[in-house]
Amino acid sequence: MSTAATNSSGAAIRALAATTLVAVLEQGRSLRPLLAERLPTIADPRDRALLEALVFAVLRHRRRYEYVIDSWVPRPLPAAQNAVRALLLVGLAQLDALSLPPHAALSATAEATRTLGQPKLVGLVNGLLRRATREPWPQSSDDGIRLSHPNWLLRALRRDWPEHWPQILAANNEQAPQWLRVNARRASREDAVARLAEAGFSAQTPAFPTMALRMDQPSSPTALPGWDAGWLSVHDGSAQLAVEALAPQAGERILDACAAPGGKSAHILEVAGAVELTAIDLEPGRLARVRQTLDRLGHRIPVTLIAADATQPARWWDKTPYDAILLDAPCSATGIIRRQPDIKWNRRASDLPALVKTQARLLKALWPLLRPGGRMLYATCSLLAAENHEQIAAFLARNPDAEALELDARYGHASGVGRQRLPGEDGMDGFFYALLLKRDPH
Repeated sequence: MSTAATNSSGAAIRALAATTLVAVLEQGRSLRPLLAERLPTIADPRDRALLEALVFAVLRHRRRYEYVIDSWVPRPLPAAQNAVRALLLVGLAQLDALSLPPHAALSATAEATRTLGQPKLVGLVNGLLRRATREPWPQSSDDGIRLSHPNWLLRALRRDWPEHWPQILAANNEQAPQWLRVNARRASREDAVARLAEAGFSAQTPAFPTMALRMDQPSSPTALPGWDAGWLSVHDGSAQLAVEALAPQAGERILDACAAPGGKSAHILEVAGAVELTAIDLEPGRLARVRQTLDRLGHRIPVTLIAADATQPARWWDKTPYDAILLDAPCSATGIIRRQPDIKWNRRASDLPALVKTQARLLKALWPLLRPGGRMLYATCSLLAAENHEQIAAFLARNPDAEALELDARYGHASGVGRQRLPGEDGMDGFFYALLLKRDPH
């Protein structure tokens, strides 16, 4: 490929990164579906990887980069030039988080200004990035800017985790490792590791979760040996622990509420085998992914899939009680910011009351579906007390037939009657667990 062609390709990717950031930061779009739309349009896998790396780096370090721009550009760019401002963020990310060669980064980023239809601003972009290669960057003592988190979330984490908030914020800005779950119905963990090693992939076998692998380097799942044969699933260690806490047993009747995309439903079948499993999700499209997941993994045990509102069981429940219920509740997702850094900027403090109310409605609606002596595992990928231990404390106060069962230190820090894993600990995501027993009145 000629130098001109390379520069053209590099400029196009940087311009696409800038417009993707505008869609996320200015229009509130979710990053994952945006990338799902845009990545397939890029032919070269190296360019696809660069686009992802650029966007993730900016979203992780946005406020720190904006502080540099605001310190060095005295007059703010008008709203019509938001894409150029985003491009400046992309330029700084290349020099900082990605450590790309300055000459190539500057050249392609300046050219991307023309791609965005702003040739008059090439000098501004070029000048700021050249300055960033020569001078120390402006530093702020503000923790929100220095660690690049919105102020509301910083305050919430300081309040809820006064001893741990600095490590949480630092972990949120790191790349999460790739976790896999070995399908116990298809292979042992040792067999999976050996097969991966034969193909040149290396993975760690942590003490827990039982069937988890942590990859030394992330890879496209479909490139992994055994993927098509249903040996492996992508599943963070903390999410796997939710099913281990529930401890499903063969012969039980189990409900997986809020089941999409199906990782935990599949895990239940792999752990327990012959169970009577019902998986419910509000959106039919998301529920279809549960079926796709189960089919890929080769699970033959019939699973009842229901597209319905879990808070309204009168519309879908057959009146036969469940032995166990897994409620992985909708939440703020503040424990998985490493994987979805757009959460930092698109989640608002004002979102929390509605989420807390939905969680309480789910608990209230699903508890009567559990038989006496049965158990419910309440889980979220949140770090916030209002959604976690405070939610469970309020539920226990309202339901005298509910009792919290103790979970051990594998599940994280003691948090009320539950346990909280923090992001980055043992390489896992942030997750909360509370295991509830329904007392038998007899």
